Amino acid sequence: MTHTVKIIRLFLVDDHPLVRDGLRARLGSMPNLEIVGEAGNAAEALAQIDSVQPDLMLMDVGMKDMNGIELAALLLQRQPATHIVMLSMYDNPEYVQKALQVGARGYVLKDAPAVEIIAAIEAVSAGGTFLSPAVSKKLFRTQAPRPLLTPRESEILSALGRGESSKQIARDLSLSVRTVEAHRQSIKRRLGIEGQAELIKYAVEHARAFDQG
Repeated sequence: MTHTVKIIRLFLVDDHPLVRDGLRARLGSMPNLEIVGEAGNAAEALAQIDSVQPDLMLMDVGMKDMNGIELAALLLQRQPATHIVMLSMYDNPEYVQKALQVGARGYVLKDAPAVEIIAAIEAVSAGGTFLSPAVSKKLFRTQAPRPLLTPRESEILSALGRGESSKQIARDLSLSVRTVEAHRQSIKRRLGIEGQAELIKYAVEHARAFDQG
């Protein structure tokens, strides 16, 4: 029985044509990836998003007319099912937090090797999250965890921080997806967190600390 490989429809947003060329060259040979469009600024991206409807957008943070974080927020209002991975020269924790707050699912440094960008695309397409290791280290150094959770909740928070979906966590911990979702609600209540994006942001910031403790 043959399994059909799901093709990820990818859209590139970067105001440097050379960067877009480099990304096309790096990613174009991936068999499960189709680059369905590209834009050099926010206006071009907004003009195309509705007709192209990509699965995932790889988007530069530092663009001139509107930065990538503001653009991500706008695009996700219009196409909430689209996954966004931010591509940035900056490992500033504030940028990372803002990107996750608006709904981006990944944050990769521009000087990262191609395998890291590919890993980010695959993790986010599968419903997870991804941060460049250098970005994770900075976040963990600047944040202190609040140990308010049960051991099981800590396990689940840690798994969310590693980019795992509820389905993956349920399988790994031999729980039902419904139980994992209930734990997620409980974690949000305990930590005073509102939405899913905020929960993922907290999980990414604190997962390693919960892993160790």
